[in-house]
Amino acid sequence: MPVISFVSSKGGVGKTTGAVILAGELAEAGRSVVMVDADPNQPLLIWEKVRALPSAISIVADESADTIIDTIDAARIQADFVIVDLEGTATDRVGFAVTRTDLVLIPVQASVLDATEAAKAVKLVRQMSRVTGRDIPYRLYFSKIAPAIRERTARDIEVQFTQASVPTLPTSLVDRAAFRSLFSLGGTLHMLDNSDVGGLEAARQNAFAFARAVVDTFSKRAAA
Repeated sequence: MPVISFVSSKGGVGKTTGAVILAGELAEAGRSVVMVDADPNQPLLIWEKVRALPSAISIVADESADTIIDTIDAARIQADFVIVDLEGTATDRVGFAVTRTDLVLIPVQASVLDATEAAKAVKLVRQMSRVTGRDIPYRLYFSKIAPAIRERTARDIEVQFTQASVPTLPTSLVDRAAFRSLFSLGGTLHMLDNSDVGGLEAARQNAFAFARAVVDTFSKRAAA
């Protein structure tokens, strides 16, 4: 089953948020998901303890570079999708996980610093592609974008990615209170209601579009 890894050498860019949003949308669509928590801070395990998750989502912890490949391989046979949330530093464990990945998602915020860190993640994926002798697809996506505007910096970075032939997802994840509340309230977007947080419907629409963009990436590659 497809393995999707969230990779960035910089912390705080929204890797775990993206992973949680994607898992929630896949579960809502009736697909089973195993999430691999490969971050030393264990954010997914903490999220799981706040509120019981849908039965379609299960979380397993990984301990080290020595175990990550076995953890991913075991998860692959248990569910329709495997989502790997990796640590926000460049380590052997991240590289090993990428070798077992079918799609790498690289979040980037609208800053030059984030763009530089994203370039490092792209370089890592390309290196692992050469090591394994197979094409490891990846997509960058903008994370925590202001809902009302597209800042000039974000537009400039997007142009640079296009000129450098760096593939991006057509959908960004907007900075919304509903996304942030997932870690304080627990569960998925579809387990919240309007009394919990404002702007819930807009957040759900954004999440659905993001998940659709990810799934379409697989569909387009299969058709190619």
